[in-house]
Amino acid sequence: MVPSVELAFVEKNGKSYAHLELHRFGGRTDREWSEKVAEIIAKRPAGVVLDLRNNPGGYLDGAVYVASEFLSSGVIVKQEGRSSGETYSVNRNGSLVSIPLVVLVNKGSASASEIVAGALQDNKRAKIVGEQSFGKGTVQEVQDLSDGSSLHVTVAKWILPSGSWIGEKGVTPDVVVEDVVAKEGETEVDEQLDKALESF
Repeated sequence: MVPSVELAFVEKNGKSYAHLELHRFGGRTDREWSEKVAEIIAKRPAGVVLDLRNNPGGYLDGAVYVASEFLSSGVIVKQEGRSSGETYSVNRNGSLVSIPLVVLVNKGSASASEIVAGALQDNKRAKIVGEQSFGKGTVQEVQDLSDGSSLHVTVAKWILPSGSWIGEKGVTPDVVVEDVVAKEGETEVDEQLDKALESF
């Protein structure tokens, strides 16, 4: 099974940085995440690049858990429904609240990954590098019908701490960088990661 969290340490200008890739927010994410965070604490790098590129999202509680790793306090996201709303704030003592942080996003970053990136950006905790995110800002419930089909009904919106709705435009990077893809596929150079490392 492909891990939901991967960690590597990269060198830039004589310093070591943690490249922490989060591929999805799933049932095993919290345990895998905690293991990688422990490795980062042990290595004491100069900064962390949180890579949320092509992360399609997943559980909301996973997004709150991950964002709370880097924030000491504050609102992470608000759920705004037709008749009521709910606010989700930092809910634990994170281990990486003071380490320099840059977040990578692209067109494939959606839903829970946009919540994390947006919360870190709005709370002025991290610089966002990459491309405009997907813009999935709705909460849907599935209703099963008698003929065996199902209906997806939008019941609420995700609103970032700044008040902006994720579904309107997604998360806008502070530094826009495209990852150049050669005709045969990916180029060997990861322009977005390079720019993230330059942003510390």
